[in-house]
Amino acid sequence: MTRAEAAVPGGEVHVFPMRVYYEDTDAAGIVYYANYLKFAERSRTEMLRAVGLTNPGLRASADLGFIVRRCHADFREPARLDDQLEVLTRITRLGGASIEAEQRVTRAGDELVRMDVKVACVNAKGRPTRMSGSVRAALAPYLRTG
Repeated sequence: MTRAEAAVPGGEVHVFPMRVYYEDTDAAGIVYYANYLKFAERSRTEMLRAVGLTNPGLRASADLGFIVRRCHADFREPARLDDQLEVLTRITRLGGASIEAEQRVTRAGDELVRMDVKVACVNAKGRPTRMSGSVRAALAPYLRTG
């Protein structure tokens, strides 16, 4: 998903800008592959924040938390120290107790990493739980349609 695709109707795309810091890289100055998972997590957290939700707030008010159930990552090109990146996130499916999203890490419009993530909804005991209608409604603008 590029910025051009982000402009296509059918669900908003959340854009999380970030820079690559020394701590994100390996000895060669290339982003260590596992750090892309952190970038994706930060982007999903900021997407929640953009619609007025927070992880602590959901835990306290709805006994709702999120855990990654599945993640498929396709690493296409490396990011390097001091690169300015964007993590683009679009929800592809809102299930009763799960969220599926496509996330792309880009640099100047070029796709570096593509991830398809399924997040399960759980309560404080780690048991599956359904999302409330208000949480679903808040996330609906980011749901890809069509």
